[in-house]
Amino acid sequence: MLRTHKLGEADRIVTLLTRQHGKVRAVARGVRRTASKFGARLEPFMVADVQFYEGRSLDTVTQAVTIGSYGAEITADYASYTAASVMVETADKLTEEEPSLQQYLLLVGALRSLARGEHGPTLTLDSYLLRALSMAGWAPSFHDCAVTGEAGPHSAFVVQLGGVVSDQVAPPGTPRLDPTTLELLAALLTGDWATADASEATTRSRASGIVAAYTQWHLERGLRSLEHVERSQTKKVQPQ
Repeated sequence: MLRTHKLGEADRIVTLLTRQHGKVRAVARGVRRTASKFGARLEPFMVADVQFYEGRSLDTVTQAVTIGSYGAEITADYASYTAASVMVETADKLTEEEPSLQQYLLLVGALRSLARGEHGPTLTLDSYLLRALSMAGWAPSFHDCAVTGEAGPHSAFVVQLGGVVSDQVAPPGTPRLDPTTLELLAALLTGDWATADASEATTRSRASGIVAAYTQWHLERGLRSLEHVERSQTKKVQPQ
């Protein structure tokens, strides 16, 4: 479930990312009533098996069975909630009606990880953003030159050029990234969680700034939910 909008007094329009049909918008009748049988299953961050009645402009939800109940755990933690909000907004912008199983599985895995508190919320978010952009064709380079392919390591980072670049092509005044930040960025892209979890808060903050800038540049439109993300979170501690 990506997002919902109120419709009339008791209905909602829901936007879902599906395995086989890409992004789908449908009407969920009566889900805002207390007695609704599946209203809670059609909230953002939930994963459900949903059946539709196909309509001309909007489908209608006829049944919903919960597969992954992640909403309660995510919304109970502010850092996880804001991270998840950015994830679903990004998925909404990156996907259309064409199916993308990879994007679907990536989002579900990231939401599940947030709900379980497996890693720091911002680490999970930044890893998701880098991977989602890579799947969409905008894979960043954090070692070899993104322009010439010259073997790295390189430290000059240019969002518009796709990552780190050699000194020969780096524009004047290009910011430089330290090795630990580049190491963390590469770890988040490849899923090296041992390296990511061991990183320092200051390194995570620098890496998050790079990921945010890279994401918003390639999406061309700003992510409204990104401004609410807390950028210095450590691993969430589950209550005893």
